[in-house]
Amino acid sequence: MKHGSMKAVSFAILLCMAAFSAYSQARPVNLTSIVLDGLDGETVHEWHDGRHPRRFEFTWAVRASRFATRTTDNEGNEVAFPRLGFIETWPVSVFGHRPPEGGTRRSLGIHGRFDRQGYNWIDLHPVTLDGEPFEIPLPGRVQQMDMWVWGSNLNYFMEVFVRDYRGIVHSIPMGSLAFPGWRNVRVNVPGHIRQGTRVLSNDTALRFVKFRIWTTPREQVGNFFVYFNRLNILTDTFENFFDGSDLADPDFVPQLWAGATTPGDNANNE
Repeated sequence: MKHGSMKAVSFAILLCMAAFSAYSQARPVNLTSIVLDGLDGETVHEWHDGRHPRRFEFTWAVRASRFATRTTDNEGNEVAFPRLGFIETWPVSVFGHRPPEGGTRRSLGIHGRFDRQGYNWIDLHPVTLDGEPFEIPLPGRVQQMDMWVWGSNLNYFMEVFVRDYRGIVHSIPMGSLAFPGWRNVRVNVPGHIRQGTRVLSNDTALRFVKFRIWTTPREQVGNFFVYFNRLNILTDTFENFFDGSDLADPDFVPQLWAGATTPGDNANNE
């Protein structure tokens, strides 16, 4: 390639990069931190998605892979692992040493036990108050997810699962639980997980599916505990309102079409 042509190509690339940078800087954002769930036993959850307030009622359940222990207690009652409970404990780094006046604080605890070492797993997933599976709609365009974890300093690791608007479930690694005490565990949502489309629609939000804890083959699995507190997201809730923006709202459109008329309804009666 001639020297002049090389200069032209380089100049074109620089122009494209400058245009992309200018577009990125010009796009308005509204980064908002939202507590999806305190993981403290409360079942009513409210937040704002940038357009409307949202209110959901859900709690949590666990399930595990095939070698989860089943045993009996001293009275002969069957005990199945993993067990889930809301325990009177919390991360001091967040709330301090004292509970709120006249009350207490709790965290979600998992008591796990497996009969064999290996790549066993425990899923922590939301359910309705009737016990039906539930996926949490995540407001805005999620940039980051985090929560407080007490991990027993075990050589386990975690991942989070989210579902995009096409129905595809994505797994995002959250890292190891091999640390002592409480720690804020966070993960960025990868850019390849799509949270928008060219077609005008506000029905492109991610949905939280579950957390999964994995044991590893050389780590003990006979009796362990993991605790969780404060599930948060950092999300861009900016909405570009325009003439007719409500026609892209999946909650509003069905109301419009419920009152739609057909051509026959508008015919002149003779």
